Amino acid sequence: MKSKPLVFATALAATLLAAPAFADDTVTIGMIVPMTGPSQSTGKQEQAGAKLYMQLHGDTVAGKKINFEIKDDTGAADVTKRLAQELVANDHAAALMGFGLTPLALAVAPIATEAKVPEIVTAAATAMITEKSPYIVRTSTTLPQASVPMAQWALKNGIKKVVTIVSDYGPGLDAEKWFGSAFTAGGGTIAEAIRVPLKNPDFAPFLQRVKDDAPDAVFVFVPSGFGSVFMKQFSERGLDKSGIKLIGTGDVTDDDLLADIGDPALGAVTAHHYSVAHDSPENKAFVEAFEKANGGMRPNFMAVAAYDGMALIYHALEVTKGATDGDALLAAMKGASWISPRGKVTIDPETRDIIQTIYFRKVEKVDGQLYNVEFDSIPDVKDPYKASKH
Repeated sequence: MKSKPLVFATALAATLLAAPAFADDTVTIGMIVPMTGPSQSTGKQEQAGAKLYMQLHGDTVAGKKINFEIKDDTGAADVTKRLAQELVANDHAAALMGFGLTPLALAVAPIATEAKVPEIVTAAATAMITEKSPYIVRTSTTLPQASVPMAQWALKNGIKKVVTIVSDYGPGLDAEKWFGSAFTAGGGTIAEAIRVPLKNPDFAPFLQRVKDDAPDAVFVFVPSGFGSVFMKQFSERGLDKSGIKLIGTGDVTDDDLLADIGDPALGAVTAHHYSVAHDSPENKAFVEAFEKANGGMRPNFMAVAAYDGMALIYHALEVTKGATDGDALLAAMKGASWISPRGKVTIDPETRDIIQTIYFRKVEKVDGQLYNVEFDSIPDVKDPYKASKH
C-alpha cells in the first residue's frame, strides 16, 4: 500500500458545534490513548507506532498536510468521549484512532456515527466493538481471533484440563468464552473459570486456586501492561515449576514487557498476531526504525496496530485524492489489503475487522534476550465471533 500523507477535514453532526473550517490543505487525525496510569505502555507504544509511520512516509498525503493530535484518555470513558467531541468539533478531525480499552472505544462510537468520522480502533479487542458504529474500523485484533486457535493448539498437544484466568471486562470475557467453548467442543475440560478485577489486580489468591485444581495448563488473558504482575506472581507461587503449562493470548507476554518479566516467562506458549521476532523483511525494517526512533524501545503489538492504523488512513486519503468525507474514507478502507510488519492484513469489507495471520509462539532466550519465538501459524484468520453470525 503506497503511502504518503494525510488530511483531515470535518463532517460534523448537527449535535456538535460547528466551527470555521481548517485550511483546505490540512487534515487532522486525532489519537486518544492512555498516556498515564496502568495502561500507559499502550499509549507510549501506540503514539510511537503512528509517529513512525508518518516519519517513514512523510506528513503529506494527496497534497494534504497531516496534523496529528495526541490526547491522554486517562483511562476514563467520560474523558475519552469529551476529547473525541473536541477533536471533531474544534479541531475538525477527519479520523479518530487509538482507544486503549474497550469501554473507551465504545464511548466514542455515537460520536463517530453522528459526525460520520471514521473511528480506527488500534488497541481495544472486544469482538463486538465494530458493531457499535458503522464508522468503526479495527487494525488491532479481537480476542476470539487468538483464543480459538490457542484452544485448538492445546487440544492437539495433550492438554486436557485447563483453568482459565481473565481480567473481568469485555476482552477477558471474550477470551474466556471463546477459548472455553472451542476447548470443550474438542473434548477438553475447564476445571474452573476465574475472573480477576481489572483495577488493582492481585493474582496471588487466584493462582493458589489454580495450583489446587492441578490442571494441565492455565489459560490467561490480561490487558497489555499487566503481564509482568501476573507472571511474577505465577512464579512466586511456584506454578512455573509445578508442571502446569502457561498458555494464553499474546497480551500476557507483551514484547515491551518481556525483559521486565524475566525468566518466569520462559516456556509460555501464546497465540497472537505479532511478535517483534517475526521473521520478515518488513518487520526487520520496522523494528530497526522503531528502536532507532525511540531510544532502543522494543515495539509491541500495540505499536504495529497504530502503525497500520495510520497506513490505513493514508491509503484511504490517497484513494479519495485528499477528500475527507467520512463515507468516502470508510469506503476506501473496506477491503484494503497490505503487507504489515506482522504479515499480510486485510480489512474485512463486511465487518470492518482485520483479517490476519495468527502465530503460535513460545518464550525463549535468544542471544541473552527473551522473545516470543514463532513456531507455527494460521493465515487469514477472520474474527470467529463475526464469522459465527454470518
